Amino acid sequence: MDTTTTTTREEVANRRDLTLIAHRGFAGVYPENTVAAVERAAAESVGGGPPEMVEIDVVPTADGEIVAFHDVELGRVTDAPVALANRPVWEVPYDRLAEFEVLGTGQRVPRLREVLDAVPPEVGLNVEFKNPGSRAARPGENLPPDERAEQQNLWRDFASDVLGTLGEYDHDVLVSSFAEGALAAVRELDSSIPLAVAFADSIADGMEVARRYDCEAVHPPWNAISDAELFNAEYDSLGPFEEIDVVAAAHEEGRAVNAWTVESWYQADRLRCAGVDGLIADYPGVVRFDDAAAQESETTAPSSK
Repeated sequence: MDTTTTTTREEVANRRDLTLIAHRGFAGVYPENTVAAVERAAAESVGGGPPEMVEIDVVPTADGEIVAFHDVELGRVTDAPVALANRPVWEVPYDRLAEFEVLGTGQRVPRLREVLDAVPPEVGLNVEFKNPGSRAARPGENLPPDERAEQQNLWRDFASDVLGTLGEYDHDVLVSSFAEGALAAVRELDSSIPLAVAFADSIADGMEVARRYDCEAVHPPWNAISDAELFNAEYDSLGPFEEIDVVAAAHEEGRAVNAWTVESWYQADRLRCAGVDGLIADYPGVVRFDDAAAQESETTAPSSK
């Protein structure tokens, strides 16, 4: 990990070395978390090569399969019948889950192994631990000391299964999660796995969790980057955030900053100038960092709606 913290503002403005992470396999253009999405995302030509990483979410099924799926329930992403649409993924066996179509595309919910088989080993994987198969999971919390062991135990078996599968492949892996229990379980099981804490609320809490598990990276939302013109801009229900420079704080501690979820070249350019290390993006085209785009972004910001 690069721990240099002396980069000048001029050097930052001229950077071309950001990590591009294909969010759910570039979910803005491909059906999220599917084999087709990760295959096509890994084949995208971005600045002369593929994105550095493809991001997927993992959850278990009722019979213990590990699948790539983001939501708790089936309804938004699949054509599951009404009787199952509001059921958690982990209450449905894989054979039944595999009958459903993802976003009307003909794609199915894939097992983790199918995703790994579809991504070339030279493209890394950001594997986000979404849920261990329980509504007792507590994502987005900076847990008090007396409640950490319970959450770690809740995640341990699922984390072990995921790491076992990942260990059979040669991809570089970054494990991320909003859930402190997941990070604790992974750190306990394999201290060599790079970790990233994702957060959506308090920057201070996110940084505290990062320190607790010595995370290699932090994953804040793009409107939490305080040195960007986008700081505390409207983004769903996220913010307002504390006046904490998360980029400076993370870099001072040797941690990378990968901002989510980037959807436009303008956001990407502002974040680049603010010093982030990576962009978790829905579209491959956000990395438009040629000189003309950089100059244009200094003078012309798109209107907000």
